[in-house]
Amino acid sequence: MTSTTLTAPAQVSAPPRQPPLPALTGLRTLLALDIILFHFTPPHPHFLSIFIDNGFVFVGWFFLISGFILSYNYSPRAGNLVSRDFWLARFARLYPVYLLVLLLSLPMLHNEWQAHSHADFWRGAILTPLLMQGWSPSLATFWNTVAWTLSSEVLLYLAFPSIIRGWSRHLPWLNTPARLLTLFLALWLIGMLPHTAYFLLNPDHLTAPADRFTYGFWIRFLRYTPFPYICTFLAGVTLGKLHLVLTLSPRQRLALTAFGLSALLVAFYALVPHVPYIFLHGALLLPLFATLILGLSGPHPLTTAFSWKPLVLLGETTYCLYLLHFNAFIFIHQWNLPARLHVASLDPWISYVALILLGLAAHHLIENPARKFILRRATRTA
Repeated sequence: MTSTTLTAPAQVSAPPRQPPLPALTGLRTLLALDIILFHFTPPHPHFLSIFIDNGFVFVGWFFLISGFILSYNYSPRAGNLVSRDFWLARFARLYPVYLLVLLLSLPMLHNEWQAHSHADFWRGAILTPLLMQGWSPSLATFWNTVAWTLSSEVLLYLAFPSIIRGWSRHLPWLNTPARLLTLFLALWLIGMLPHTAYFLLNPDHLTAPADRFTYGFWIRFLRYTPFPYICTFLAGVTLGKLHLVLTLSPRQRLALTAFGLSALLVAFYALVPHVPYIFLHGALLLPLFATLILGLSGPHPLTTAFSWKPLVLLGETTYCLYLLHFNAFIFIHQWNLPARLHVASLDPWISYVALILLGLAAHHLIENPARKFILRRATRTA
């Protein structure tokens, strides 16, 4: 009788996690600070005013970076991606701070009650905790003005596992630099179509050129609802794929970064003042943003500069800082805190510092502990 040797089946290990891209975290810090200054402009910004006054441009950049980072991290392990695990990870990271800010912002509901019909108020009060306020143009900025971005991201997060798995299984032929670049440009142009249609058709019947203060159903639809950002997010996913298949030397990445920075400077000072608002809001500058992201995703001296440790550490808190800053700044001045604390002469700078400290506290005391707690409990009950 011969003995048979049983061999355990070989285990297929999951691909290792992608290395971090700290320069993009540092870049995110600068963008978040610019958006704060856009909402609450300091006196005499001088040569920075062109960036501060047009800070709304950078909101689309966050959707692009979001798609890029998710694609960069999950594309190599798309076959092993479980939708439930991905959604749980997103929920654990995002919702606790979101809920915290809503609770801290309860006094804002008094203003909302006065600004809306009773029916719209209760719709907003129900939709906002469910992260669905962005589906209603009239209620997208309800309770916490800036939280509409997270409401828009939810749709993209829900779809992302299917997108990245479907791409891996059915569209591998797209994964060449030329085809990915073509797809990126196509998504950019398609994403500009609704804004072009708005400019040509003027569905809100505006009597003056649109700007950041223009109010109308359709312009709010373009600003705040998820659909106008789908192409920007998908362009980010495509950019993440492009980054993974490109073979670029540090010198080439440095050239891309230098070109992106220079082109953006020229665009802001020479182009932005003369371009209709609706096109700038429609991600007209997306290819320049993409160039800078690709450039900063590889090692070179400019990447080192954007990876400066204080920038990166603050960049890790930008989600908290972003969600907190709008209502917190309003409360600081409604309660006249700078004068009460005898620091009014340092305002608004002292208020900006306070916002940063609040963001740091929320990140370390709420965001990180809550995320770990939720994931640990989910693991135990799985």
